[in-house]
Amino acid sequence: MEHLHSQPEEEGRDVRRLLVVRNAERSGPGRFRPWWEEMGLTVVETDGASAPASPEGFDAVVLLGGGFLPDADAYAPWLPAERELARRAIAEGIPLLGICLGAQVLAVAAGGTVVGDHGRPERGSCAVRLRPEADADALFAGVPREFRAIQNHRDQITVLPPAAVWLASSDACPVQAFRMGERAWGVQFHPEAGADRLDGWDEAALADAGLDLRALRAEAERVEPESMRTARRLAANFADVVLSAAAAEVRPAPSPR
Repeated sequence: MEHLHSQPEEEGRDVRRLLVVRNAERSGPGRFRPWWEEMGLTVVETDGASAPASPEGFDAVVLLGGGFLPDADAYAPWLPAERELARRAIAEGIPLLGICLGAQVLAVAAGGTVVGDHGRPERGSCAVRLRPEADADALFAGVPREFRAIQNHRDQITVLPPAAVWLASSDACPVQAFRMGERAWGVQFHPEAGADRLDGWDEAALADAGLDLRALRAEAERVEPESMRTARRLAANFADVVLSAAAAEVRPAPSPR
């Protein structure tokens, strides 16, 4: 991982730095990292314990997943700083994308509610449906009304924050995506993960829950081409938001007449 305080080699305004916070060692940015780098972003990864409480010095923030609740401060003592990071990003208009636990961190930081072991867990490739509110949303532009994405959670956002825009749902988990302000999004699903993410899952643990890992893997592989297209569109849309927001920040003042 890059050192948080290292400066990019290129001096100045054309470098767009994206802070990626890993809440668990195995929950990395996956296919999003090479895509974002290809799209012109400089990705800086850090673990949760080293994450700053402010987005200062970065053009965007991504909060990744983890197997614990967003207010499990005794287990993950960096969570208060991460929630503050989310609040600051919203307040300052810094583009933010929270994925799975990251979405729950965003929800709790903004005044929502997350409940552990709530409803029916989602595992493997699951259907997500966009709501009408997503029609004019920048992150979901060009995304099919229904798409498939990897899911791996048993906790849910049960109450959205005040002023949140509810963007997507599924049968097992009503809150699949939401937006705060114009540039902060939370998604419960894992667009950064392909079907190969299931290769590291615990077959015995899934069997104890009545699930067949082989069947989950086969279904995820079957829909992988479609899922990858959707994920690539989401990655590109977020990159566009980041680049547009950063360009607006450095727009030169008009020349005096």
